[in-house]
Amino acid sequence: MSHRIDCLQYANWSPEIFAQMREGGVDAVHVTIAYHETFRETVLNVERWNRWFEDHPDLIFQGLTGDDVRRARAEGRTAIFFGAQNPSPIEDDIGLVEIWHRLGLRFMQLSYNNQSLLATGCYEAEDPGLTRMGREVIAEMNRVGMVVDMSHSADRSTIEAAGHSTRPIAVTHANPHDWHPALRNKRDAVIRAVTEAGGMMGFSLYPHHLKGGSDCSLADFCAMIARMVETYGIAHFGIGSDLCQNQPDRVVEWMRTGRWTKGVDYGEGSASAPGFPPQPTWFRDNRDFPGLAQGLRDIGFDSAEVDALMGENWLRFFDANFGPKGG
Repeated sequence: MSHRIDCLQYANWSPEIFAQMREGGVDAVHVTIAYHETFRETVLNVERWNRWFEDHPDLIFQGLTGDDVRRARAEGRTAIFFGAQNPSPIEDDIGLVEIWHRLGLRFMQLSYNNQSLLATGCYEAEDPGLTRMGREVIAEMNRVGMVVDMSHSADRSTIEAAGHSTRPIAVTHANPHDWHPALRNKRDAVIRAVTEAGGMMGFSLYPHHLKGGSDCSLADFCAMIARMVETYGIAHFGIGSDLCQNQPDRVVEWMRTGRWTKGVDYGEGSASAPGFPPQPTWFRDNRDFPGLAQGLRDIGFDSAEVDALMGENWLRFFDANFGPKGG
């Protein structure tokens, strides 16, 4: 079996979930360590992960390079890669990009729904594109080996990031907008810009990103993947489930609201369903990865193609982009 990678989760972490990763054969997971946190607050999240690594070394360890995915497979463990869904951990200091890379941060989104110091989020009415600081931070991320993630960013900002970056960028968790028109899902021009620059996109299992929501079928999801592969080429796609397992509803309100409003912004939900939506029955937790692979086989992908989509594409991307240029 190939390496199996999920390029975005934000679960309510526990030994139970770490064990389920092993049951599902998941070799690596990109985990969110920041949404709205400042530098110091994000450091506290790293401390919490360090305790989990210390307490559960038989299940998880911190991943830094693609070789750690291979080590995880060989040792029957899961490599955990850190990412930030907002640039808030670097505050207004470009020097913190390198500091965070040394602490293990391998992905950073340039914006999370709103305008940031770097780029525009997908919920803003206008998108002026990358800021002056955004262009400088991308260059620094390119230099140290931190992946530019545009999952929650607006169209122009994402297209400009793909063009400005000297290394491929990623949309770690989203689906095509023409399949399901959520604000977070990506239009053709955005996907084309990312993939033509060698970038990657991870398909999301978060119900607000799915056609039919929680009732989306495995066959429909895999048919969407097949259409994307036919259009853009298989080398650019993987899984970024956006699994938020066991999180209480107050967490999704914090994700949407952060510090910027005293009200509640329901974002991609609605006033009638403000919490986390239920997962599709065929993807409730990490133990369902084998079923997802079977769905890809059932839709017509051969074994090598299934391997590519379930992790090998991400592993190749990790190998090329987690270290300094020429490193």
